[in-house]
Amino acid sequence: MVDANSNQALEYATIVLKNTNTQKISGGITDKKGLFNIKTNKGNYEISVEFISFKSKKYPKQVINKNLNLGTIKLSEDTNSLDEVVVIAEKTTVDIRLDKKVFNIGKDLSIRGGNASDVLGNVPSVQVDVEGNVSLRGNENVTILIDGRPSALVGINGADALRQIPAEAIEKVEVITSPSARYDAEGTAGILNIILRKNKLTGFNGSLQFDAGYPERYGSAFNANWRTKKWNLFTNTGFRYRAAPGHAFSDTENFLSTAKNARVIEERRFGRLSRSLFTSFGVEYYITKNSSIIGNIILNRGNDDDVNTNSIDRFDSNGGLNEATFRTENEAEDEQRIQYTLDYINNFDGKGRKLSINTQYSTETEDILNDITEIETQSNLLNDLEQVIEDQDEKRFLLQADYVHPVGENIQYEAGYRGNYRDIFNNFNLAERQVFPNGPLVPDTGLNNSFNYKELVNAAYFQYGHQFDKISVLAGLRYEYTSVEIEQQTSNSASKNNYGNFFPTINLGYEFKDGENITLGYNKRIRRPRGRFLNPFPSRSSESNIFSGNVSLRPVITDALDLGYLKRWKKFTLSTSIYYNRSDESWEFIQENTGDLTDNGDPILRRFPINLSLEERVGFEFTLNFRPFKVWNINSDFNLFHTITDGDYIDPKTNITTNFDFENTAFFIRLNQKFTLPSKIDLQINSNYRGASQNAQSTNQGIFTMNIAASKDIFKEKASLSLNVSDVFNGRKRMSTIFLPGISNQYSEFQRRVGPQVRMSFVYRFNQKKKRIRQEREDDGGGEF
Repeated sequence: MVDANSNQALEYATIVLKNTNTQKISGGITDKKGLFNIKTNKGNYEISVEFISFKSKKYPKQVINKNLNLGTIKLSEDTNSLDEVVVIAEKTTVDIRLDKKVFNIGKDLSIRGGNASDVLGNVPSVQVDVEGNVSLRGNENVTILIDGRPSALVGINGADALRQIPAEAIEKVEVITSPSARYDAEGTAGILNIILRKNKLTGFNGSLQFDAGYPERYGSAFNANWRTKKWNLFTNTGFRYRAAPGHAFSDTENFLSTAKNARVIEERRFGRLSRSLFTSFGVEYYITKNSSIIGNIILNRGNDDDVNTNSIDRFDSNGGLNEATFRTENEAEDEQRIQYTLDYINNFDGKGRKLSINTQYSTETEDILNDITEIETQSNLLNDLEQVIEDQDEKRFLLQADYVHPVGENIQYEAGYRGNYRDIFNNFNLAERQVFPNGPLVPDTGLNNSFNYKELVNAAYFQYGHQFDKISVLAGLRYEYTSVEIEQQTSNSASKNNYGNFFPTINLGYEFKDGENITLGYNKRIRRPRGRFLNPFPSRSSESNIFSGNVSLRPVITDALDLGYLKRWKKFTLSTSIYYNRSDESWEFIQENTGDLTDNGDPILRRFPINLSLEERVGFEFTLNFRPFKVWNINSDFNLFHTITDGDYIDPKTNITTNFDFENTAFFIRLNQKFTLPSKIDLQINSNYRGASQNAQSTNQGIFTMNIAASKDIFKEKASLSLNVSDVFNGRKRMSTIFLPGISNQYSEFQRRVGPQVRMSFVYRFNQKKKRIRQEREDDGGGEF
């Protein structure tokens, strides 16, 4: 099924079959290629085809007693729709495909006024921890793409960058746990592909949103597009102002005889204030009915002013107070990301043959200035004065070409190339006052450094797809050649490393009957060391804890298997998966005593990565969508995984062997429910529990969170008013214990945002005038939040 004007495939078009004898109705929807395959009983039928803002097409008298091929169905735009408001049913649906799951964000009340981290936190199989780190099936080595490509929007620091992307700019998220050869091989857990909104409805339409909340937060978002026969202009713009108070606590016992302090208790309070602007503007020009060119510019700016305090009490072995200090950090951070993209798409004859060429250039800068003072509270004297200046810059360039060539209706060949270049520069400077009370700030030559990382990945792939009667096959081979240059300017040293890898993939599917299938996937993946993990110069998270990279760190190669089963009933959809990952030379982060002490007498510990262990991970997950009643929708997912790590580390200084073998079983479960209350009020309750976990050196307690949101359509359904309360029970807190034999034992808590957060959002949807409302038909197999 295609657009009669552009010959572009129409996905999610509805096909309805009505048996003229029994009046029974059945049907289905089109896939991303505009194809559909519906099984029904023999009989006489009326067939109708519908799609939003297009004229319906009817086939009134059809006798079905054998396979029926309606050929290429061309739908024309409904010119009347230019005068009407088109309200699309904003469902949060789950679309299962051979090589990925697609989660359409839709009317998810809990993310209104939120950001990309909030969106990902609601996606099945995905977890976002208290610091914003994203994991897929419990594995943090996940690749995040924007519109199918690496992007500066993810940034140097992915967790912070995701908080800058407003939720309103996101249309859907693709969870790709068994990536085919067309995707980057980076990310041993898989890929999360965030698709930004690019509305293509005819005419001028969009939405305007305002948000306010507590702790203090304000925001606005504007999404709009204007489409004619030859042009489509679209924009997403959002502004956020937010205060986010946080809290951390640690209690450390030191076992070293050289340590002056036997116990150190720290309490940190974070006073974060952030401002961000996100704007995207794009233009699509339809050159012919089959080809178009798209240009897009995205600007993301952020400005943070944080005041963080740290109260530290140090005790001797008898419990007496050695020293009490109060540390204040005044940190200012400015960041900016600009991304330019230019895409060319040609659908040729509209029968599936397609060529796409994509180019992308982006820049990112982050400037941090942190003034640190420490006062000895007993004497009220200045104990320490430091200033940290950190600059990070990144440039990216990407060129990608993909060609799809179908042969008949059941065979498809695909080939492509991608070149991805990254240039990351980091400059770290720390100066401290060594002579009190009025001495100058003296640079710390042991910590100050400039580090430059350059990476070029050239990749080519070929894959073959074949649809048999009940069996689907998608097999491919990808080759990636990586060139890395590292320049350590402070030490005037440089290194180069080149390596190439083949990455085979295969995805098989067997359809028992309509709505029931089984899939099997295999792929080989890679985790490349970058930037901070390679920089040998130490950086400080505190006076007594430093992190240094390892310039000799090698990539981790992972083999992954995934066996999935999907079954759809009328009101219930179940998707399950069993998966297995094996990683050779997996990274472990070693924490050791440097033998040095801070000015306050605390041992200085160093943490660094090495290729150490063999890691095996086996897991089981299921996702279910259930609609027991018309007014109650349930969406839930459960993930259970067992990890085995085998490896020993021999300290070259002491020749002491540390065993890093461990086994850990962990799980997380999520339950999202949506209710339609009287007066057409929508209520949504999202519950999430992440079970306890451990590794060779630390244990983490379980975390439970709950979000509640309600929404009401007003102004004749042109607008919506919603209220959201996130982390209702203040449970989003990481509590962990790190035990280093003979060195220390530390219990710590970390909470990025303290207490429940409340948001109120107002959304207004606009068009020229309202004559009629057309609503997208629901797919029983989807499910709704």
